[in-house]
Amino acid sequence: MSDALPVLDDLRSESEELDGLVAELSRERWSLATPAPGWTVAHQIAHLTWTDRAALLAATDPAAFAVEVEKAAAAPGSFVDEGAAEGAALPPGELLARWRTGRDELWRVLSEAPAGTRLPWYGPPMAVPSMATARLMETWAHGQDVADALGVPRAATDRLRHVARIGVRARDFAFAVRGLSAPGEEFRVELTSPVTGEVWAYGPEDAAQRVTGPGLDFCLLVTRRAHRDDLAVRAEGPDADRWLDIAQAFAGPPGEGRAAQGVGR
Repeated sequence: MSDALPVLDDLRSESEELDGLVAELSRERWSLATPAPGWTVAHQIAHLTWTDRAALLAATDPAAFAVEVEKAAAAPGSFVDEGAAEGAALPPGELLARWRTGRDELWRVLSEAPAGTRLPWYGPPMAVPSMATARLMETWAHGQDVADALGVPRAATDRLRHVARIGVRARDFAFAVRGLSAPGEEFRVELTSPVTGEVWAYGPEDAAQRVTGPGLDFCLLVTRRAHRDDLAVRAEGPDADRWLDIAQAFAGPPGEGRAAQGVGR
């Protein structure tokens, strides 16, 4: 039995919440522009559908997934957009049905994976809990784009602790993807839960460099859904300060991120 069941249950809840935002949308609202340039609401759901399919392939047919990795390597600047565009061209009902079927099948496969299983991915292989966490992070981040497009506020939940954790763990990757050397020391990261007010803490208590702030703001930062200037995340130390400029929780190129809105907290 998989050791990822707690995060898988949270992934299911996150997916169902987003499903509730789009299930009854008219065709016109599926075509609304989101903050991601060139992406509509349909593109956002299509991307999640595409990535769930890739994760399912990695879990069930590593050889076939290796072919997909080769395709991605041959077109690093376009393969994500192409996958989203293909799905977005489908009728909304069909796209929604594919997303639901794919995410349910992925949930089943990951929940049945033996403890200790590692899956190939576009970067290093991932443990099943890490794959589930990455899927939750993407679902939440793209759900934020959808909510922004629809003008719908979302209540923050403690499922964000998974997003925060992957954001912290991806610190060195954020430096590497930009051709920078990662700091040699760990940081202390202390984030406040948006629900209970408890502190999510990472890294040694006596670290010389620190990052603090609301858990929601940190998650918006590492998913690049808001500009640092608009968030209440603070750094102590030059390397920690640099990290907040480049932090990202997802694999692949960082993209341009969001422009500052002048609503700093």
